[in-house]
Amino acid sequence: MHPLYTQMPTTIFETMSARARATGAINLGQGFPDSGWPQDVLDVAATALLTGNNQYPSSLGLPDLREAVAAHYAAHQGVTLDPMREITITSGATEALAAAIFALVEEGDEVVLFQPLYDAYLPLVRRAGGVPRLVRLAPPHWQFSAADLDAVFSPRTRLVILNNPLNPSASCFGRTALELLATYAERFDAVVLSDEVWEHVVFDDRRHTSVLAVPALRDRSVKIGSGGKIFALTGWKIGWLCAASPLSQVLARSHQFLTFTTPPNLQAGIAHGLSKPLDWFSAMRGQFQRSRDRLVAGLTAAGYAMLPSDGTYFVSIDLAASGISLDDVTVADRLLAAGVATIPVSAFYAEAPVTSTLRLCFAKQDSVLDAAIERLAVALPGLRS
Repeated sequence: MHPLYTQMPTTIFETMSARARATGAINLGQGFPDSGWPQDVLDVAATALLTGNNQYPSSLGLPDLREAVAAHYAAHQGVTLDPMREITITSGATEALAAAIFALVEEGDEVVLFQPLYDAYLPLVRRAGGVPRLVRLAPPHWQFSAADLDAVFSPRTRLVILNNPLNPSASCFGRTALELLATYAERFDAVVLSDEVWEHVVFDDRRHTSVLAVPALRDRSVKIGSGGKIFALTGWKIGWLCAASPLSQVLARSHQFLTFTTPPNLQAGIAHGLSKPLDWFSAMRGQFQRSRDRLVAGLTAAGYAMLPSDGTYFVSIDLAASGISLDDVTVADRLLAAGVATIPVSAFYAEAPVTSTLRLCFAKQDSVLDAAIERLAVALPGLRS
């Protein structure tokens, strides 16, 4: 057995969700919505299951879905993609990450990552033989500077992994940040792997900027998307890799030896969903923004200080500004006892963690949010004492 896996802890998501189930706590930890999903997307997938071909589809994905991905990004982000040469369908975004990292990283290559980081990144980089170089981001804005990049880029830098919007900080990297990153990627001939699964969940009239929309990054970047995140169908595990043709060919070869292919009926459902009109996506964002605002308003009224949430399903409590001197792990434990499961953001750092923020998921029904607000309000005085 490889020691990387035998020594690996259970993810913070699984740990807190299991504790929530065991205690009956409201689960604002794991990021899954409970507001349902588009029925027409399910209907198309069900019809495809019953009447379509259920044998292996192309390893690259159904042509209909690749064409839908290309048309979707042309309409929403102004990105032009060749659906047959620049798009590979994967079994979820995590498989897309694995395929890209295994294809692009060799033993001893340095990989730039931004903390806080999604928990799959580091194990995959290390399994590929990569050497992590970490940029520490901090609240309230969670942005990087030229000095940060100077400290981690070197002639050995092969790959940069970016999550935009960034889970768990709920922040976004705009065009200016991406153009700064592009100057370093060009100088050191690095590829940028951009995990953009939250691209549609952005708020306050923001528009997501993809790495593929930045000219200097177009031919040296890989964009990852997720039908599960877009349509709240996280169990379907339909993702994709988008990149210029020379990169895409390498990614496809890596993908074919991981899962080879992805259920065709689910691909058909996501292809249908991606063709929905623009106002459907605006309404979806509006619904999540309303839930964000409900939770933020309730907790602010209760005395908590909340950090900005520009995207994703998440918002964080600023513990110090809330008058709480305890670290985030201790607070998470106490709030679990009070009936609400949360996630300590320090769990997303490999070194020098920020220990003063606590992540909450607001993609829940109003009744769930209101009950959580009530329990958190009752718990606050005890956290301050």
